Formats: sequence, C-alpha cells, structure tokens
Amino acid sequence: MTDPIADMIIRIKNSVMAGRKDLVMPHSKLKEALARILKDFDYIDAYEVLNTSDFKEIKITLKYAGKASVISGVKRVSKPGCRIYKSADAIPNTLNGYGLTILSTNKGIMDGKSARKNNIGGEVLCQIW
Repeated sequence: MTDPIADMIIRIKNSVMAGRKDLVMPHSKLKEALARILKDFDYIDAYEVLNTSDFKEIKITLKYAGKASVISGVKRVSKPGCRIYKSADAIPNTLNGYGLTILSTNKGIMDGKSARKNNIGGEVLCQIW
C-alpha cells in the first residue's frame, strides 16, 4: 500500500455510504493520530486499538445524527506524488470553517485551527466536512 492515509479516508467514506456503524483497518501511529483528531472534533464516536495475535488493528465507531452521518465528505489533499505544504497563514479553511483541515506538522498531526493559532505550517493531509 503506497498511501495509508488515502486508504483510511476511503474506508471511512465507504463505511459512511454503506451506513455501517464500525470499521476495522490495519493500525499505524498516523492512523491513530488521525482517529484521535476525528474523535476530538466529534466526527466519530470512538476509536480503539485492537491487539490481535498477528498484528494491531484500529476499530473506528462512526457517529450518526439520526440516519445521516456526521461525516458528509472527505478529501485527500496531499498525495504521495504531489505533496502540498502550506505556511500557517495559508492553511485552507474547509467549507468556510464548517469542516476540518488536518495537517502533519513538526509538532505532530493537528487540525488547521490549532496550527494557525500556534503559527505552525505543514503538509495538508486531508479535509473532512
């Protein structure tokens, strides 16, 4: 797999479109950090790291408001073939502030609002709304 972030985003998007409550995927520290941010901003209900006998997995419980999912769309911005880096003042807003921009910075994975507040730029990983 060349792009684990895109794999995670597509798994979430497909699970939302299928109306599933949970999804399980292979674990990595990056995926766990993304899940933590999604949990902090109430886009998912919970996430948990499962230790199976062979390898770790991460289980994400999606959040729904009635029958509609809280996550209505996701977009991978920076790709392995074309990395997108932004300074703190150039970090894009997602849907004029109604969505969430996730960045990889030298201080770790963080949302766009926190990165702007701390004056930290980085690689724009994805946008969620």
